Amino acid sequence: MKTELGIDICVKNKFTLFKNERLGLLINSASVDSELRYTQDLFINRKCKVTALFGPEHGIKSDAQAFIKTKGVCDKKTGIPIFSLYGETLEPTREMLKGIDIMVIDLQDIGTRYYTYIWTMALVMKACAKYNKKVIVLDRPNPINGVMLEGTILNTKLSSFVGIYPIPVRHGMTVGELAKMFNEEFEIGANLQVVKMKNWQRKMWMNETRLHWVLPSPNMPTLETATVYAGMCLLEGTNISEGRGTTKPFEIFGAPWIKEDELCKELEKENLPGVKFRPLSFIPVADKFKKERCGGAQMHIPDRNVFSSFITGISIIKTIKRLYPKFFEWKKPPYEPVIGYTFPNSMPIDLLVGNSDIRTRIDKNCLPSKEVLQKEWKKGLLKFDETREKYLLY
Repeated sequence: MKTELGIDICVKNKFTLFKNERLGLLINSASVDSELRYTQDLFINRKCKVTALFGPEHGIKSDAQAFIKTKGVCDKKTGIPIFSLYGETLEPTREMLKGIDIMVIDLQDIGTRYYTYIWTMALVMKACAKYNKKVIVLDRPNPINGVMLEGTILNTKLSSFVGIYPIPVRHGMTVGELAKMFNEEFEIGANLQVVKMKNWQRKMWMNETRLHWVLPSPNMPTLETATVYAGMCLLEGTNISEGRGTTKPFEIFGAPWIKEDELCKELEKENLPGVKFRPLSFIPVADKFKKERCGGAQMHIPDRNVFSSFITGISIIKTIKRLYPKFFEWKKPPYEPVIGYTFPNSMPIDLLVGNSDIRTRIDKNCLPSKEVLQKEWKKGLLKFDETREKYLLY
């Protein structure tokens, strides 16, 4: 049975929830219903009073690359103002919100703490609580399922735009569930409502929902990309290419100084479950090592249900640093451009991992086995699992 999205439920109910209200829409190009009709068009065609549009990172058209600021403009078709929440500010100002009664949020998350849309949602909720605006979140699936949890819990001393609240790297929640948890657990206090999905089960991966995959950002082209992202995004904290500028971002990785056969031979010794490494060379057309030939590998995932992306990403970094110590480097601060928000001046890898422990142990060549690491993280994951249970909708 096909999953029905929050926006599908609104269509079924003829948008009665929004009657006579002035609306702001926080959306992007992945904000579509199950028939691939844009959320913005569905609201406007129903004569809803849409008075403002808001775009997260990558812009309302999802066409800007990572870390690129976007500007507020007017929608060409309707003349409705578009406010950027990845430009001069990360959260809406009083002026941006003055013409709306309800903020409608319809964004596709990918189930990983670093993906910034959930933090845009959190900051929008805080602003709406401050200025007495209602928030309605139209729920969408967690594409990498709502069961599996992975990785470290964020140390809030390292709160940034790739993690504001203490949740694990892979959180196993939908955007609607996260909104409820952020609102209550972290005392945002917004007037919040979530429009639930129908026919979605926690164990489902996106391809099991019978919904189309619509890339939510330029370097998230497939479900396979989302599957490996929780670990492979860690490469953004290093001078290793994470495959941006190739047709398989986050699945392909490497650098000009890596010997692909040597690397894959060493990675196979790690006995990482659910993943195979194929040696290859590649030439990125953008980003790190643009137009340079890189040695590296492509990840293949024969069993996604036993694959742990986060531990795999850490193992890749550890192995490359050990093999190529003269060339490997940690990326220096800042990680994210400062946009109307105070970020800690910390190493980017620490912001991504959520602590400095992994980096320091890799530097000292004393990182324990993957089994020991996962045992260390288990207590935090169990505690988070207990907390999230209160907010699960499915």
